[in-house]
Amino acid sequence: MTRVNKQESLHVSTNIRGDKTRAQVLDAAWDLISEKGADVSVSNIAVAVGISRQTIYLHFGSRGGLLVALVRRADERFQIKEQFDAALNLPQPKDRLVRTLQAWLAFVPKIYPVAKDLIRLRDTDADAATAWADRMDELREWLLDLMRSLQRDGALKDEWSPEHASQFFWVQTSVQAWGLLRKDCRWSEEVIATNLELVLARGLLRDDTGN
Repeated sequence: MTRVNKQESLHVSTNIRGDKTRAQVLDAAWDLISEKGADVSVSNIAVAVGISRQTIYLHFGSRGGLLVALVRRADERFQIKEQFDAALNLPQPKDRLVRTLQAWLAFVPKIYPVAKDLIRLRDTDADAATAWADRMDELREWLLDLMRSLQRDGALKDEWSPEHASQFFWVQTSVQAWGLLRKDCRWSEEVIATNLELVLARGLLRDDTGN
């Protein structure tokens, strides 16, 4: 199994041969993994997409490079970065927290079929582990920026550092936690969102933080 790092993923070509664009290849691979699981082979993906296995290796470097490009494509496809940026630019601290939570919880159901499999495989599949860590590292950075903004505006409770507050948010809203609540406990998405907002606002924000 080939290990890929972030630098390798940056060298992915955007010029897929023939009439298959990079986005089309990644979206088709996403659909296959959603159905079959993230332990599919490069050969499986190539057949589903309609290109050769060699072409995938040429343009993505390795299976790991493909998986990293795949999860980054999900961010692009569902515009999560733009939504986080919009939330961070809101003037009121509580609005920033709530809007970030809303954006994330709208994103999780869209990525869940692939994300849960990357999580399942990460202890035994270095490619899956790298792809998942790539996105979680960036998510934690976004959340850290949020918590620093709350502290700057005097809205974060004194007992929280921005680092610990961002980690708390990350754990409480993780894909794993969402899956347990939605699939095992059978909570609706609305109930999950309502209760997480309550827990995070009460747990992180000062009592005098208004809307």
